[in-house]
Amino acid sequence: MTMQPWFSEAKLGIFLHWGIYAVDGVAESWSFYGGDRTREQYMKQLDGFTAEHYRPDAWADLFARSGAKYAVLTTKHHDGVALWDTDLTDLSVARRSPAGRDLVGPFATALRERGLRVGLYYSHSDWSHPDYPTVRPTTLHRPWADNRFSMPAEGQEDPARWEHYRDVVHRGQIRELITRYAPDLLWFDGAWERDERQWRMKELREEILELNHRTVLNGRMLGHGDYATPEQGPPVVPPRGPWELCYTIGGMWGYQPQDTAYKTVRELVHVFAETIAGGGNLLLNTGPMPDGRLVPEHVRRIEGLGRWIRRHREAVYPTVAGLPYGHHYGPSMLSQDRRTLFLVCFDAPRSYVRLRGLRNTVRKISVLGTGQRLAHRVVGGFPSRGVPGAVLIDAPTGNDPYATVLALELDGEVELYRGEGEG
Repeated sequence: MTMQPWFSEAKLGIFLHWGIYAVDGVAESWSFYGGDRTREQYMKQLDGFTAEHYRPDAWADLFARSGAKYAVLTTKHHDGVALWDTDLTDLSVARRSPAGRDLVGPFATALRERGLRVGLYYSHSDWSHPDYPTVRPTTLHRPWADNRFSMPAEGQEDPARWEHYRDVVHRGQIRELITRYAPDLLWFDGAWERDERQWRMKELREEILELNHRTVLNGRMLGHGDYATPEQGPPVVPPRGPWELCYTIGGMWGYQPQDTAYKTVRELVHVFAETIAGGGNLLLNTGPMPDGRLVPEHVRRIEGLGRWIRRHREAVYPTVAGLPYGHHYGPSMLSQDRRTLFLVCFDAPRSYVRLRGLRNTVRKISVLGTGQRLAHRVVGGFPSRGVPGAVLIDAPTGNDPYATVLALELDGEVELYRGEGEG
């Protein structure tokens, strides 16, 4: 395993889907793959991709204020358009758009100057390269993927051309990203159109780690990544091991001007709390405009989440997953020594907060952000048979507008009762 300690301690990252699809505000890559427009119409967007207001320092300042510890930029989506000056194809914004320069290097430099980790997204698939759609998977798990941009018709395979794409273009571009920018994290996507044997994913992993053994690899490597990557909602049952939820502020990944159904700061705080309570990171997505500006409503929401994190920093950095469902009606986190329990209350408690199944003695309870001390009492239970009573905590007199967090100092490492009760 190459999982680095920084990843699980990060809690928040920022995802940036930036590419030529922002010019017309269409779906990234999928708009031509699905036939909404021709590939030629899609690629005409190169002419309008200027990046004239791209200020990676301002981006990085925002990310740092938000409390994020890393950011991930789409260096190449499934459309095959690179945001750096790749030597392996001529399809890059450096060579084919008014932007006319490498956009990845300044991003990496700006993050590192602020102590943030650098993540680079790279799509395995390339719906523009002529050597990509030349073999079919052994088993077609997604019937809709039987598309001439991604695979040939049955009987029309050309394995030699596929090997050229995989070994020269695909591997070569990944090597370029590693040797030029030394990413802390490689965020892969698009592996579903081939099987593990065709991609030779195990070999790819080994090659990456030979170049930089500290590189973290996300889970979209057909069994050879370091962590799981659910999308668009905290899972009811968190994945085993490290994981990360990628989640949009609006409804779309890339910039689309009509996408104005923004999540509120309150909603984002709730998703963030649920995610870290399950031991995961939140990778919050924004889609920059073609000139490099961020959507103002996205900026306000990122800043709002950051203000909540600053008020409740103790419950975020460094903490681990909290209690299983059923003990508290809301998310919870534990300090790394497991001696402080943080209870998140999404709705303002009216009279008390109930905590069930805690064997520990509670030494002190306070409200993060205000410092208010709260009284508590224990009711019910069957102590003689090892069944603890419920801890009833007095409601605070003031509550956070998004989510109130109570800090419970325990007499030792948290110990829970998970039985069915005694009679």
